[in-house]
Amino acid sequence: VLYVANVQFWRSKDGGKTFKSIRTPHGDHHDLWIDPMDSKHLLIADDGGGQVSFDAGATWSTYHNQPTSQFYRVDVDNQFPYRVYAGQQDNSTVSIASRTMGGGITARDYYPVGGGESAHVAPHPEDPNIVYAGSYSGFLTRYDHTTGERRNITVYPDNPMGHGVKDMKYRFQWNFPIEFDPHDSKTLYVGSQHLHKSTDEGESWELISPDLSTNTISMQDESGGPITKDDTGVEYYCTIFVITPSPQEEGVIWIGTDDGRVHITKNGGKSWKEITPKNMPKWGMVNSIDQSPHDPATAYMAVTRYKSDDFKPYLYKTNNYGKSWKMISKGIPNDAFTRVVREDPVRKGLLYAGTETGMYISFDDGLNWQPFQLNLPIVPITDLVIKNNDLVVATQGRSFWIIDDLTPLHQLSDKIAKSNSHLYKPRDTHRLNAGGGWGGPDPTAGANPPNGVMTFYYLKDELDKDAQFKLEFMEADGDVIKTFTNKKKSSSGENPEMQLWAQGSKDEGTIKEINKGMNRFVWDMRYADAKKVPGAVMWGGSHIGPKAVPGEYKVKMTLNGKSQTQSFYIKKDPRINTTQSDFQDQFDLLMDIRNRTSEINDKVLTIRSLKKQISTLTDLMKDSGFKNDDLTKAGKELVKSLSTIEERLIQVKSKSRQDPLNYPIRLDNKIAALVRVVSSVDAKPTAQSYDVLNDLVDQAKVHYKKLDKVLTEDLFRFNNMVSDAAVPAVMIVPSEMSVER
Repeated sequence: VLYVANVQFWRSKDGGKTFKSIRTPHGDHHDLWIDPMDSKHLLIADDGGGQVSFDAGATWSTYHNQPTSQFYRVDVDNQFPYRVYAGQQDNSTVSIASRTMGGGITARDYYPVGGGESAHVAPHPEDPNIVYAGSYSGFLTRYDHTTGERRNITVYPDNPMGHGVKDMKYRFQWNFPIEFDPHDSKTLYVGSQHLHKSTDEGESWELISPDLSTNTISMQDESGGPITKDDTGVEYYCTIFVITPSPQEEGVIWIGTDDGRVHITKNGGKSWKEITPKNMPKWGMVNSIDQSPHDPATAYMAVTRYKSDDFKPYLYKTNNYGKSWKMISKGIPNDAFTRVVREDPVRKGLLYAGTETGMYISFDDGLNWQPFQLNLPIVPITDLVIKNNDLVVATQGRSFWIIDDLTPLHQLSDKIAKSNSHLYKPRDTHRLNAGGGWGGPDPTAGANPPNGVMTFYYLKDELDKDAQFKLEFMEADGDVIKTFTNKKKSSSGENPEMQLWAQGSKDEGTIKEINKGMNRFVWDMRYADAKKVPGAVMWGGSHIGPKAVPGEYKVKMTLNGKSQTQSFYIKKDPRINTTQSDFQDQFDLLMDIRNRTSEINDKVLTIRSLKKQISTLTDLMKDSGFKNDDLTKAGKELVKSLSTIEERLIQVKSKSRQDPLNYPIRLDNKIAALVRVVSSVDAKPTAQSYDVLNDLVDQAKVHYKKLDKVLTEDLFRFNNMVSDAAVPAVMIVPSEMSVER
């Protein structure tokens, strides 16, 4: 039996005389493993991922359960939250949310945006519904997400199928670049061996450069052969591979080619100057050029030569518009060739590099590099983009990854590294009515950024067992909102509160894990929860505290009595029109609901404490032989009176989640359920929300008044009876004795 892995998957049962195609979940097969102990057990690798068969290929597992996309480039748009774009090998282009309002990022949060598998994707800077995407053969589309239209705007739509590149007027690379002009959103650039410019959404194109490649004729022959050619418009060479318009200076454009040339124009393409580094090896593929956001004369460049069996990293820097370049690859291994380098837009000289074997970082403008892998798999990094202090990473085989907050790197210094502890200033955080993290059992879901204020702190050493550590989140005037410590709360021994469709049951006040080195704690922006009744069953109720209104806040870290404080801002979701006054009204009502919930639960806890004490006393009297019928009767009547009130405040019969279907919820649940109503969106509360709360509070006050009467009259009378009866403070209860025979 022979297997052949090709575009299709083939099997021969007669030693190769005849072959039959085997249906597989995906095409373009690259590898095959056959279990030496069971020849029916197969594993295949293809452009879709990996699949398993236990029946010799009759059936296969899915590839929709693994994040194995291979992305060539990555881009982001300017909406909030931003979306991430790329073309994925042997699949569609992708636009996917960087965060969602649900618990995770799933398949429903992405869609294709035209173009094809090898696409460079360029979302419109002002309208994210308009996206330009390419593919091989120079194929270029304008996608409108509002209508679903994919208009073909190919620069020169001459179908190249079956022709070598030498026959074509324009040479478009497999992954030809597409870029908007940062100074004019109507101007779009596309690269073949020339730079093309459109100002009318691709309806027409202007040539604004000569051939900027080496135009080496020997490298423009037909692909494949000599038996079978493979001219699909894919293997084109001597082309523009990088277009980098300067974000600071209009008319300045940097160009890099896949055959080792670099050019610059300072007048929008009217004239060009070659600025290829003199010490750059021949045939280097210029994979990325990053214009410094801090200096218009400075640029960083990543070059690869792996196609020439040279796997060394080639990173370059210029600070004079390319008149001279210097190598900046020290610290990156000789077999980790580089595809991309980017400078941080906030901290000058902070560089990120993507290599064939992972991520690297430099804090000294490329003089020295160190690994920056963290939890990122060892995988080729194809592109990087920095957006809103996030680092978005495209990989070749493990999909997209994002570092959600780069601000600690902006603040990191030698002084901090040498300190015993340090509290980093949190970045300003948007208040979102959304979830965070994974949020569900979907095996293909991506993780959302944490929904809260990410607070980073550094500890030189592990905390010893007696260490006192706490984080306090405060209002701008210093009033403490919430405190979290390294000391666990003592357990009351009660069963945890049962809640159905409820929030607020999370453990508060304790930082679950504190480690040596860098730590991250996420404050959910909430004030303290309402007081709870242990074991209470809730239906749609919530004891969760309200979120802080947009504004300035502080965080204080205290370690063994020494404190550090940083300020930060909570900002509103830029997509909503809620005013500061609306936020305050919502907060005030939610605080009132929280306090009313605490009040009613405090009454219930008081009642239960009294009932327990009375029952304990009368039981002890009975068991010890201390007889007083009047006192016992009064105790039972008092417990009954308290129970009558309790049963109006809380449903005492509900013990399991579905019990509220049989036993109507009471005032505690009704008040707590208003939290979900008022906080359903970030907006001013409805008038009816106030009305219902007022009605419920009025009903509760009737029972509070009855409780006050019981406490001031009935309980007072009972205590006097106990005193008059001279009930012993300690009573002897005979234990059960076994009698020997």
